Amino acid sequence: MELAHPSLTRTHWLRDRDLFDWLYAVALVIGAGLALAKYGAFMDVYDDIVLIIHVPALVAIGWYWKPFRGFLAAVAVLSLFSIWLYQGDLARAEQVFFLKYLISSQTAIMWMSALYFMATGAYWLGLLARSEFGEKTGSTLLWIGTVMGTTGLFARWYESYLLGPEIGHIPISNLYEVFVLFSLMTALLYLYYELRYDTRRMGAFVMLVISAAVAFLLWYSFSRGAHEIQPLIPALQSYWMKVHVPTNFVGYGAFALAAMIGVAVLLVERGILASRLPPVKVMEDVMYKAIAIGFAFFTIATILGALWAAEAWGTYWQWDPKETWALIVWLNYAAWLHMRLTKGLRGAILAWWAVIGLAVTTFAFIGVNMFLSGLHSYGNL
Repeated sequence: MELAHPSLTRTHWLRDRDLFDWLYAVALVIGAGLALAKYGAFMDVYDDIVLIIHVPALVAIGWYWKPFRGFLAAVAVLSLFSIWLYQGDLARAEQVFFLKYLISSQTAIMWMSALYFMATGAYWLGLLARSEFGEKTGSTLLWIGTVMGTTGLFARWYESYLLGPEIGHIPISNLYEVFVLFSLMTALLYLYYELRYDTRRMGAFVMLVISAAVAFLLWYSFSRGAHEIQPLIPALQSYWMKVHVPTNFVGYGAFALAAMIGVAVLLVERGILASRLPPVKVMEDVMYKAIAIGFAFFTIATILGALWAAEAWGTYWQWDPKETWALIVWLNYAAWLHMRLTKGLRGAILAWWAVIGLAVTTFAFIGVNMFLSGLHSYGNL
């Protein structure tokens, strides 16, 4: 069979775009242009590059995964509305109804938390009762919760600058903020696979790890006051943080999703919920693709981290405990992919491996900071 030339395929792909595809792309270009015009004076060349690169990336995602457009539009509207309501005064967070009860950073993140818990219950109700309504409700609540959480992060970013230009920073600098980011990344990845495989029956298991993250987030907020915005410590005052951390958490979210699918596979292979969950082959495919995506992003994040280390400490690698455990995580998933792709390994072994891999990843993320000291010790609980 004669294959189409790659350039012809790309042309055909572009020609198939409809009016809404192009309107979405134009809206993103205009939005980026307005951001550069309004905030360009406060941005360095690295900020400009990151913003510009995000435009084609978000266009491609929205063209390929159409529900993402609605999500992005809702986040944009709510975030801009929140910024407009502040009118440059942080005190309005307690004075304006919508800020106080809906779209200041803390209230939006609390809404995210509540909606994620409700989505977990709805997904489990749908799974156990074979209720399509329960599954659809869970999916809807998950989308709304993800919109609220993302809005909360953008509002928090703006609020940090209202505290003072020297305090303002992207909200991915402490455990509170990155646990919000982890929850959002995991949710978005799952929602993509939910549509891709046309099944909501994996949601009950994926929501367990998201709910666990949210539970930690709430404990950390109420017991440690972690939701309070703090100035960046010197070690994190770098443009590398803006690319290294989000890339890392795409990987973490994908690994967590794969682990929870692995739990579902193990249950089905023991005859538990076998008639309610998707076929094992489908879940194994989701698990594989999630780990492949996670591994790709984690690899990029590790490279970015090495470049950051070279700038901050004068060397790319120092066998710091955080770096060492990051390498262990990378080798673990590299071996997982190798065994699946070249050895044809399937079934319970890979499922157990994915579950154990999440435990290893969790220790690398949190445990190292709690129990080991090193150059990354600024992330302690």
